[in-house]
Amino acid sequence: MPILTSKRNRHVPVPLVIRKLLVRNEPNINIFSGKETPYNNDYFKTLFRWFKGLNNHIDNGVTLYSFRHSGAIEIYKRTGSLSKLQTAMGDSSLNVSLTYLRGLKIVELKEEDMPMV
Repeated sequence: MPILTSKRNRHVPVPLVIRKLLVRNEPNINIFSGKETPYNNDYFKTLFRWFKGLNNHIDNGVTLYSFRHSGAIEIYKRTGSLSKLQTAMGDSSLNVSLTYLRGLKIVELKEEDMPMV
């Protein structure tokens, strides 16, 4: 399956533990495999399939793409910001970003939002 991408650069915060791996001054070493040979296009899909095989409690319907949805929901829960969600996901419109939240129960209106009478 081809990888669909917007081909736009995204700036995302990188945790310190990952930054340390990225700046090890070993430009020819793949940080995911630890080898000089580059991973192929199916590297992560194959690795995840192997992981799922070892962990029978993971539903067969869970794919690597599922983590994108989980990440989007987590970003929204932590920030409460649709704008930050849209930026993090690199979506061209807010409507696209909202599709990640369709299964999330969001209370939009609270009692304190209402005017006092």
